[in-house]
Amino acid sequence: MTPADTDLPALAGETRIAVGRLGRRLRQEKAEHELSDAQFGVLALLHREGPRTLGELAEAERVRPPSMTRTVGCLADDGLVERLADPADGRVTRIRATARGSELVLDVRRSRDAWLIARLRELDPDQRRLLHDAAALLREVADR
Repeated sequence: MTPADTDLPALAGETRIAVGRLGRRLRQEKAEHELSDAQFGVLALLHREGPRTLGELAEAERVRPPSMTRTVGCLADDGLVERLADPADGRVTRIRATARGSELVLDVRRSRDAWLIARLRELDPDQRRLLHDAAALLREVADR
């Protein structure tokens, strides 16, 4: 069977299962601070992209604004994010990661990367090239 002949429903199921299992396994690699997946996602977004409004965060994470308000509240209570007035419009509040929040994101990423690098070392060069190509395809599928 060639890739063009692949049963798409079966491929979709296998891809979903593999990506889900990898995601769950990576989420198990955490730093000292225990954040929910939603909290870490918001913190990582703020670290990566800079300050955002609650509405922008809710849209990016595909949740309702009240849910984002609770998530940001928990992160603020832990000193991982802070609220600040928008320099262009003082009526608008932006949320940004604190230095402590950014360091936590980096710690978690280092831990997750170390786990994944150890697994990748177990693959032969052909498997690594195949995984590299598959990762690019998965990014493309996710971005559509």
